[in-house]
Amino acid sequence: MTELPPIQSFEEAYERLSQIVDQLERGALSLEESLALYERGRALLAFCQQKIENAELRIQQIDSSAQANEEVEDS
Repeated sequence: MTELPPIQSFEEAYERLSQIVDQLERGALSLEESLALYERGRALLAFCQQKIENAELRIQQIDSSAQANEEVEDS
């Protein structure tokens, strides 16, 4: 299978992952093609999970900062 360009965004990775799932569910691929797509899908899944974890951490930091600012303003 040809090397795909690197994924730059969560949305791009999620879309590609959806396409891979569709292809695998159709079952019209050879074993080698299926394994290559599965491997790529796992990598995309890890990429998406990392992006989500980073977003959650950022939200927690924003909330903590906002809460600290509110406490200072209330003092």
